[in-house]
Amino acid sequence: MQIIEKIEKEQIRLDYPEFTSGDTVTVYVKIKEGEKERIQAFQGVVISRRKGTTASFTVRKVSYGVGVERIFPLNSPIIDRIEVSTLGRVRRSKIYYLRKLRGKAARIKERRYR
Repeated sequence: MQIIEKIEKEQIRLDYPEFTSGDTVTVYVKIKEGEKERIQAFQGVVISRRKGTTASFTVRKVSYGVGVERIFPLNSPIIDRIEVSTLGRVRRSKIYYLRKLRGKAARIKERRYR
């Protein structure tokens, strides 16, 4: 098992800012189209975060009235960078209840400190 742990430690990325559930983030994802590669931004609210060696986070946004969620592996090479836009103040670590809310009810209070 030491070999697997050693390989996982080599692939862990530490260049991301600190963010939690409720924060609005912009994830810049590398997309390959044929031979070309471009970067596409995905901005939304972080609704969950998994920790550990298989760390991942889920980002939700509403696009043209339809809720879109995307799960990103934290240590994935397809993620170019992550920017935190606003810090949200929520009381839960998984805010799946946002899926049922619309409009003003889906607002999250802003946290002014880290």
